[in-house]
Amino acid sequence: MIGASARRSLVAILAVAGMAAGLAVPAFLAAPAWAGTTGKLAGRVTDSKGQPLVGVSVAVPALRTGAATDADGKYSILNLPPGTYDVRVNLLGYGPVTTTGVTVSSDLTVRLDLTLKEEALQMGEVVVRATRPVVEVTRTNSIATVSAQEIAKLPVQSLDDVVNLQAGVVDGHFRGGRIGEVQYQVDGISVNNVYDNKSSLRLDRSLLEEVQVISGTFDAEYGQAQSGVVNAVLKRGADKFEWNAEAYAGGFVYPGAAASRALPGFTLRPATTQNYQLSLSGPAPVAHTNYLVNVRRYVFDDFTDARRLFRPTDKSDVENNVFRPTGDGARVALGSSREWSGVAKVSNRSLPNLEIGYQAIVNVIDARPRDWAFRFLPEARTKQHTYSIVHGLDFNKTIDKNSFATLAVRQNYFDYHDWAYANLLDPRYLAAGPLVKDDGYSQDAWIQGVSLNRFLQNTNTLLFKGSFVRQASSVSQIKVGAEFQLPRVTFGAPDSITTTGDQLNFKFNPGYRTYFPVLASAFAQDQLEFNDLTLRAGVRIDMVNARSFLPSDLANPANAISGAPESHPQATTVKYALSPRLGVSWPTGPKSAAHFAYGHFAQFPSLGEIFSNADYSVLATLQATPQSESAVGVLGNPDIRPERTVQYEGGYKQAVSENLGADLTVFYKDIRDLLGVEFVETYTGAEYARLTNIDFGSVLGFTLAFDLRPAGPFGMTLDYTWQKATGNSSDPRETATRASNGEDPRPREIPFNWDQRHTLNLTSSYGKSGSYLLSTIVRVVSGQPYTPAVDAGFGNGLEANSGRKPASLLEDLRAEKDLSLGRMPAHAFVRVFNLFDQRFFNGGVFATSGSPYYSRFETDAPLLADPTRYYAPRRIEVGIRLAGGGAKGGGS
Repeated sequence: MIGASARRSLVAILAVAGMAAGLAVPAFLAAPAWAGTTGKLAGRVTDSKGQPLVGVSVAVPALRTGAATDADGKYSILNLPPGTYDVRVNLLGYGPVTTTGVTVSSDLTVRLDLTLKEEALQMGEVVVRATRPVVEVTRTNSIATVSAQEIAKLPVQSLDDVVNLQAGVVDGHFRGGRIGEVQYQVDGISVNNVYDNKSSLRLDRSLLEEVQVISGTFDAEYGQAQSGVVNAVLKRGADKFEWNAEAYAGGFVYPGAAASRALPGFTLRPATTQNYQLSLSGPAPVAHTNYLVNVRRYVFDDFTDARRLFRPTDKSDVENNVFRPTGDGARVALGSSREWSGVAKVSNRSLPNLEIGYQAIVNVIDARPRDWAFRFLPEARTKQHTYSIVHGLDFNKTIDKNSFATLAVRQNYFDYHDWAYANLLDPRYLAAGPLVKDDGYSQDAWIQGVSLNRFLQNTNTLLFKGSFVRQASSVSQIKVGAEFQLPRVTFGAPDSITTTGDQLNFKFNPGYRTYFPVLASAFAQDQLEFNDLTLRAGVRIDMVNARSFLPSDLANPANAISGAPESHPQATTVKYALSPRLGVSWPTGPKSAAHFAYGHFAQFPSLGEIFSNADYSVLATLQATPQSESAVGVLGNPDIRPERTVQYEGGYKQAVSENLGADLTVFYKDIRDLLGVEFVETYTGAEYARLTNIDFGSVLGFTLAFDLRPAGPFGMTLDYTWQKATGNSSDPRETATRASNGEDPRPREIPFNWDQRHTLNLTSSYGKSGSYLLSTIVRVVSGQPYTPAVDAGFGNGLEANSGRKPASLLEDLRAEKDLSLGRMPAHAFVRVFNLFDQRFFNGGVFATSGSPYYSRFETDAPLLADPTRYYAPRRIEVGIRLAGGGAKGGGS
């Protein structure tokens, strides 16, 4: 049930949205923001003398929609799904014109201006091939839009692969922000797990119609993010039956040429990676109904082998160095994953001007973690199981030619557990006992026992989102919307196993807890288009109610101090964040434009952070000693405020030629109220650490991008990013860690751990349509920071993150050959990842040397022998893709 305070908060938010828009939103939309998953086609139709033509029919036949031009010859067609379409223009007395290959992108306006020629006699239709402009002059911020056709050409497999290729993105960090500051959406609906603010789904490229990556400022309709937005638009059911299938297999080929960097294992492992995918789409037996079904099986074994020399139940005499291995010596993958995933989409258009859809996206993953310490005892590892499903209904209602509304209802369900055996009383726990290692056999390797770790995490969120869009005039498009989330979040240990010597102690009291926060938001936004001048202005309000309690007196949190004022449970307060945003783009010439964007962005920290260790009763025995402080760790704080970032960016775009465009963008981020640690003193003088809004940072940088569209066989994109990302800590608990190590915990500004100053991404392709294609991705990056050491111990006075890791280069390759199996189009392909077999790509280095290959201290010998420190070696995959029905040929 929703509390009265939550209901009042929601009503206040919705009132702000209504007042800001100045519109009466239909009642069925009032409760639930629908991010941009449709685009707009607009333009002007004139005669050969440049005079506007009135009443011209502009139609998109594939979508059964269109519009007529007004007195100024202008038209606009709203609510178009992303894709490539033919546009037919017709007026009695004039020759009809069909423009093919018009590409529509989410949340963007595509301009198509046309000229009709007067004809006395009925003549044949004129067909014109549209080309996507190399520079999008109406964009007010940095958006990378990658179509299905572009994804098909590259050596990528998943959504994450596509995202990490975009300018300003470094291993999931967008423009210097922390992990978890990005909003991941599928068809405009959030798929983030509120436990950690990360995507709860893995998406294969075969599902993607379009991917939008916003790495900087973004519109008011996007929230619960500080650094960026990723919107994946899935393919839709076709009007005629189509199918496609893909299968590939491959493995790692190593070691490298340098013997000092050779990895243990086989030279060729031909089937460590396997992928099988089948998609079906077309009209369903029910009238006006289309469907899409996709099923995928993925098998992956990591490049590092384990040898099964020991079993968990082995009993060695460690004290006397007598070892009794009973394993069969077989080689097994040290890390592995087995995945089933699927998508089902159904849409119905039986009712006038209303499309109703249902979709479900499912992931089921069973994995074993990679840990070099288990190289002789692989069966002692835990098993990780993930089940996630995002499913629900969508309603898209065309109200009239100038307005439409959307409503979505989703259940986002995520379930994860990590343990060796599901049952706490499984006899195999008692038979094996705790993990044991001994340097007399091998350094840092387990030789008997089983992992006793037990953890679960479950999130079940009911989500409502809706929006109303109206083309208020020829220059103004207004959008308002709201979102409401009801998550149930559970995490922790379901029970526990502790040890007393070699004895196991089983505790049935659950270490997990369940929380029921409430999140809501609303936005209003106006997009003004005056010819080529575009202005986007909006405001957003976010609300969260943690619905939890904290001690009223933090100096006596557990009422354990005699004579001190008594503390009582006090409810957390509802938190709000108001975020205004503005973006403008204006032409500076026939083929150039400038843009500027500014905005405030607020995000509530992940629930897993703020609720972790948030039971203040653990402080009951706290005394004024350092030992007490370290025993309780950093306490959570569900009464946290939202983290805030103010972003600025400005840029210039220039079409150098019809096929070559250049884009320069400068950006700055001022980051405040990040999650960090404060120290609270009790009445007895003891201190404990708890999370609060105290950390800060800033990011300054620029990106320079070139896009060379294929005018013949060759095409290329190139982007370079320079950025400086600094702050007082890279992790919320870093301050507490420094204090416990006896280091100075006071704030200082240093480079973040992911501060990668130079990043260059190059993609290129060479081929002949219908015959062959060769493409490559090259990434060149400078080294990220590390803290140098001149002696063993904690830093030894050297400044944190004052060293730099070596620069590195990575190249992936893809080659495809089109085939014909009878009338069935087929495409055979080869992919090579890490073509040059690089062993290092911004991984770990030794603090004493700055190198991943050697250390100055013998104590690092076990780590030197660990091959999992290195980047995955060269991997080669060979596959084939088939298509049938109405499918068109294309890259796999």
